[in-house]
Amino acid sequence: MKFEPFDIRSALPAMLAAPRDRALAWWFITGFAAYWGRPLGAGDGWDPAVVDAAERRLGLTLPAALREAYQLFGRRDDLTSNQDRLLPPDELYVWDGALVYREENQGCAHWGIPLADFDERPDAVGEDAVGQDAPRDDAVRDDPRTVARPDLADKSQERWEPWMPSLAAACVEIVMAEALMDPDAPTDFLDTDGEGLAPEVAALCDPLQPFGPGSRWFVGTDVLIREVDDAFVCVRGRTPEALDPIREAQFGDWLDD
Repeated sequence: MKFEPFDIRSALPAMLAAPRDRALAWWFITGFAAYWGRPLGAGDGWDPAVVDAAERRLGLTLPAALREAYQLFGRRDDLTSNQDRLLPPDELYVWDGALVYREENQGCAHWGIPLADFDERPDAVGEDAVGQDAPRDDAVRDDPRTVARPDLADKSQERWEPWMPSLAAACVEIVMAEALMDPDAPTDFLDTDGEGLAPEVAALCDPLQPFGPGSRWFVGTDVLIREVDDAFVCVRGRTPEALDPIREAQFGDWLDD
């Protein structure tokens, strides 16, 4: 597979059609990084010894998808940790039946992997973190489902909820979302006060296949846009000038305008 040139319009549907095809997900992330920012290179991933040490500390064999992601782009904070944070291997931890791999920047949410999907220890088999019977086949073990847990005032109501059908797909969502929050790239942010994306902006762009709970994605001329729950809009340009038509089409108090 080659991304020459990278076209997210066709690459994203291809990835979503096979969410447990890890090679396809890493192909997408490699092309996305090169097109929207800086290509992946040597030193962008964690050394296998660091991942091995995390396994020994946890007493777990990590899913193949998590190990591969760490070794491919785990040290690229511009792709993983601008807003919310992909935990480094030495900070992974287990909480209420799930391996936590990502945290919201103010602790308002956590993302995890149900232990019952991949943990080989006998006491991990059975009902999983989201109250479902855990599938125990090799495909799920290597690339398990992911779950999310919002921080609530009433802690008794907190629970893990389904997030993405595979960790590889979750990694694609991380890279896409975090790229739009990179402070060193041409990005901007708008609180829409519940109005969502203006029709004038949508007219400038092509809608992408729905991806990620609460998110709508659009791509235009050198711009990538994410609208979340009609509440806010994030935009990334390949150049600073690419943001201007979006700002002009959507009235509001843009963060960096």
